Amino acid sequence: MTKPLIALYQPDIPGNTGSILRLGACLGLGVHIIGPAGFDMTDRSLKRAGMDYIEMANLTRHDGWEEFEIWRQSESRRLVLMTTQSATPYIDGSEETIMARDVVLFGRESAGVPPKVHEAADARLTIPMVEGRRSLNLAMSVAIIAGEITRRFGL
Repeated sequence: MTKPLIALYQPDIPGNTGSILRLGACLGLGVHIIGPAGFDMTDRSLKRAGMDYIEMANLTRHDGWEEFEIWRQSESRRLVLMTTQSATPYIDGSEETIMARDVVLFGRESAGVPPKVHEAADARLTIPMVEGRRSLNLAMSVAIIAGEITRRFGL
């Protein structure tokens, strides 16, 4: 069965990325990293958070946005951007809900994604939060969506 993939746009914090790679390995989710990352992929914190699961992760690296977009379009995958700038919750049940061939994209911890990435998204979803809160930690956000993907599509 085809399942959605997780993509990280230029992640800043190695510990978050390591945790996400571990989560992907444990749930059988592919993780794509769109560079450049804000750290070296051999970073000690990345390895500490991901432990020995990093070697088990289905990781694909893209040198930049353009390379990722060429790959995504060649695979006919829809791009779903998780953003606090959306009013549509990921659980709303509309046609924007996460589907099997989607790539679910998360922005960098420090800055989200630039306008060109927002414009490229086929759908924009959000994780509902209490009014006045800015954002969740990246690894926690990915975990919430990974849980929904696992619930809907299985392991």
